[in-house]
Amino acid sequence: MRTQVAIIGAGPAGLLLGQLLHTSGIDAVIIEQRSADYVLGRIRAGVLEQVTMDLLEKAGVSARAHAQGLPHDGIELLFKGQRHRIDLHALSGGSRVTVYGQTEVTHDLMDARSAAGLVTVYEAGNVRVHDFDGGKPRVTYEKDGQAHEITCDFIAGCDGYHGVCRASVPEGALKTYERVYPFGWLGVLADVPPVSHELIYANTERGFALCSMRSTTRSRYYLQVPDTDKLENWSIDQFWAELGNRLDPEARANLVTGPALEMSIAPLRSFVAEPMRFGRLFLAGDAAHIVPPTGAKGLNLAASDVGYLWNAFADHYGDKSDAGIDTYSDRCLRRVWRAERFSWWFTSLMHRFPDTGEFGQKMQEAELDYLVHSRAASTALAENYVGLPMDFGAQATTAAHGR
Repeated sequence: MRTQVAIIGAGPAGLLLGQLLHTSGIDAVIIEQRSADYVLGRIRAGVLEQVTMDLLEKAGVSARAHAQGLPHDGIELLFKGQRHRIDLHALSGGSRVTVYGQTEVTHDLMDARSAAGLVTVYEAGNVRVHDFDGGKPRVTYEKDGQAHEITCDFIAGCDGYHGVCRASVPEGALKTYERVYPFGWLGVLADVPPVSHELIYANTERGFALCSMRSTTRSRYYLQVPDTDKLENWSIDQFWAELGNRLDPEARANLVTGPALEMSIAPLRSFVAEPMRFGRLFLAGDAAHIVPPTGAKGLNLAASDVGYLWNAFADHYGDKSDAGIDTYSDRCLRRVWRAERFSWWFTSLMHRFPDTGEFGQKMQEAELDYLVHSRAASTALAENYVGLPMDFGAQATTAAHGR
């Protein structure tokens, strides 16, 4: 098989890139090691920045997100038993976020790709990338007992933290930075109405809690737990009881409990790999960087990577310019490190750290008190939370039919 861009990974990053390339007349094949059902079954983020919504619009898959997504103009910070609202919309100059589950984004992209008759290979075994340091990259894989090869111009590594693409980069060509946090998030997804119409981030002496949602009838809740904790240590009743203990009286009174649709513990880490381009191999999303979920940046960073990569490929095929390709890594990493900084800061502010004790708790509360009473500090939080604007470039908005 021959294509222009081989995309490894059919998560939201790979699917979004494939759809954007399709709008620009660029051929792409997606290779995914898991099944479509497995990909759809992954429960992930649900807060979309305006940049991500803009990219979904440009990909022609935003209708359901606009119809069913929940626009949010603010968040609430809970500390010392009281909630304080941060007006994201007013403080950021009119920007907002949209609550719409990553699973739904993936579903919309899968449906669009299927409707367009575009090629996605699921359950591909032994996926390997070859010769990306030269002019003729290849991807090999096995399917139904047969070996397959795809030749291409470029390879987009959208296959996540444990994927084959970053692992295929030659030793010494990659530098990584990592911070592992001494706690995780115990998360529950349940078909119960949320305690509030906006997200609540809680800093308490018992640990962090987050009240989020996927819709007006489906809620997503998280509790900070030690990194040594195990899922079998928790029943759903214990979860609801502990969540209630970390909320203010009004939120506690509004808390509706029920059986868990999904319950899991996720570790927290910050991770960046530099650079994000190696010859004709490009890393995007979790293949290149991980952020703690506190700042809701993971999916949004992946989307911005994809936006830059789409722009670069459209310039290459349409304008015969490689400027976007040559600057891809630098442009992405500037945005990545700003998001990493915000996610690290917000995580450090809201969580209880085992080595800081009561003094650390008091320092957090003092900073939160300053944050909610200072317009400058609140503005900095709002601007970072809603995300930076992004220039997609003129070429990426037009068809690029060069072959």
